Amino acid sequence: MKKPTSLEEAFSLITQEMLEVFIKKHKDYGKGNILDTGELGIVFRESDKLNRLKNILTTGKKPKNEGVDDSWTDIGVYAVIALMFRKKWFQKLELKKK
Repeated sequence: MKKPTSLEEAFSLITQEMLEVFIKKHKDYGKGNILDTGELGIVFRESDKLNRLKNILTTGKKPKNEGVDDSWTDIGVYAVIALMFRKKWFQKLELKKK
């Protein structure tokens, strides 16, 4: 990843990374799990990620499967999904076909 020279550029780089994670996971898992449980399900997924982070940061353990950055990225992605869900975009829209 290139090194940003401003906060705006840094924010843009992180959100681009979040978009890539969202697309990759959406292709793997679809949106059924979100549609089944709705906004409350997103809250529970966020809670799982936050608890994982608390555990990692307080114990100092190095996870084998998902690190701190991965957890923060997932939390950000879920926050965007929640906003899309509230606007009814997540329910109605699909990924662009390539």
